[in-house]
Amino acid sequence: MTTQTTAPDTPGAHEADAPTGLLPLPEKAARALALGGSVLTALSTFLAWTWTADFPGDLTVYGYPGGLQVLVLVGALLASLVALASYGVRGLRRLVPAGADPALRLATLAAFATSWYTVLAISADLGGLVNLEPGGFLVALTSLAALAGALALPFRRPEPDPADPDDTGWARTRHRLAHAWATTKALFAADSPRPVPALPSYAEILIIIGVLALGLTVFTYGIGTEYDEQFIGFLITAGLGFAALNKAGLITHASQITARHQNITICGAFVAAALFPFTQTDDQYATLGVYILIFATVALGLNIVVGLAGLLDLGYVAFLGVGAYAAALVSGSPSSPFGVHFPFWAAVLVGAAASLIFGVLIGAPTLRLRGDYLAIVTLGFGEIFRITANNLDGTSGPDITNGSNGVSSIPNLDLGFDFGAQHDLGGFTIGRFANYFFLMLIITAVVVLVFRRSGNSRIGRAWVAIREDETAALAMGINGFRVKLIAFAVGACLAGLAGTVQAHVTYTVTPEQYLFAGPIPPNSAFLLAAVVLGGMGTISGPLIGAALLFLIPNKLQFLGNYQLFAFGVALILLMRFRPEGLIPNRRRQLEFHEDAEAPTLLTKAGA
Repeated sequence: MTTQTTAPDTPGAHEADAPTGLLPLPEKAARALALGGSVLTALSTFLAWTWTADFPGDLTVYGYPGGLQVLVLVGALLASLVALASYGVRGLRRLVPAGADPALRLATLAAFATSWYTVLAISADLGGLVNLEPGGFLVALTSLAALAGALALPFRRPEPDPADPDDTGWARTRHRLAHAWATTKALFAADSPRPVPALPSYAEILIIIGVLALGLTVFTYGIGTEYDEQFIGFLITAGLGFAALNKAGLITHASQITARHQNITICGAFVAAALFPFTQTDDQYATLGVYILIFATVALGLNIVVGLAGLLDLGYVAFLGVGAYAAALVSGSPSSPFGVHFPFWAAVLVGAAASLIFGVLIGAPTLRLRGDYLAIVTLGFGEIFRITANNLDGTSGPDITNGSNGVSSIPNLDLGFDFGAQHDLGGFTIGRFANYFFLMLIITAVVVLVFRRSGNSRIGRAWVAIREDETAALAMGINGFRVKLIAFAVGACLAGLAGTVQAHVTYTVTPEQYLFAGPIPPNSAFLLAAVVLGGMGTISGPLIGAALLFLIPNKLQFLGNYQLFAFGVALILLMRFRPEGLIPNRRRQLEFHEDAEAPTLLTKAGA
């Protein structure tokens, strides 16, 4: 077996320049401590951590992990595998194509953070450390030892910039903080993994199936968390675990494989999503699933406007509202003044057409503006829609929308298949929200198809040209106004399509559902954040971003008025550490990491 170490730059390098760790331990001892601590952390999850079942998850059982212990076990097993891979164990070296040490630091940090969070939560909820059993103390010590061993592994420290002797105390402090930040980045810096070699098609398809199965498992576990402590532990483990896999290079390799089989990956993702309702024992979490799909579909439509065409729209939720209101008014609701009951396919056409017309009416006078001016105007139009819907109550204006009471008692869809009733499929009971989940999944597939086709078309390339440099695009003969108006109209139409389903799912459509910002999505601020968080200009990015931004606020309602504060802090941190989004396209990744990617590009170009 071989050990991964970082050699000095030259054979005669001075000992002071050799890589060292944050803690003064020999490398072999540090690596053994990281491995041994991770293994013991995993074993400690099979012990009782507290004596009473008052703490949620029942951590009093020996021999069977439960609750937060499962998350600690996952983090510890990941750290153990990476630690074994760092020894060069045959068969495990494929787990770390970009190097083991940065991934090992993050994996041990995941197990440590979840373990200590659990121990502190037990102490806080039950009234002190006295409520811990020996297993709780053991997991705290072993996870700390594993993290200490990982931090003691050598890494190349950055050279500190020379300090100016005339600097004031604040300038010296900033200089020290800058060096500490550079050291932290070097601690978790990983090499670029080599391109994954071409494997047999069946092997790559099996890998894609495994990735999708893992994604479905993680999502199902996250949406099914039953208490606040478990969801916070899930966020810690999933976030740091994903970062560890990314530093190991596995995420990059998986992306390369899925890029070779895009059609299979997209079809497989929809199949995995369709399996989600069958993983639930009741309709409770299918409710969140259908709302996530509505939010994600609207975010993908906004991605055409913002991600492809580069138009900052701060009132996009209004298009969702127009589609919902239009469908609600013709769906047979007793609150509708029109008294008509269109079939669903006609209601869908009405909702999509109304949103498209509304998008054209907004875009025609405003799309000659650019940048912040366009953002302010679209924000104003979004508020105008909400206020207008609030005033069309028969008192302040014509009686169309029933004012603040909205359009209520919207009937369930019945297409020969009653969406409001339970159905038995293959031994599984599918409830109302699961029915709408499948319908929304079909509409999401349509939106994905439109996004892919339009993004790869002539008009899609014109959108990208406008986004990158509108002046240059106009000079090349692109009709900028027409191109931007098409983007606005297509994005509005797709939002209206999702709005037609939202109206039937929620039973009631009210103006308060379509704010610019609020604690619960969908609203314009969260929609834009979902696009930026996930990755502008991609298909999977806004879908993942929307899923996270809808799930997290629903699971963290105990924060109360601090929800938006926590959301803002998280968004700031993401923009600081990963401004290109979770799933960036290649172009935006180069924009934010131009210096780091330049050598790779030169190599690919043959220079």
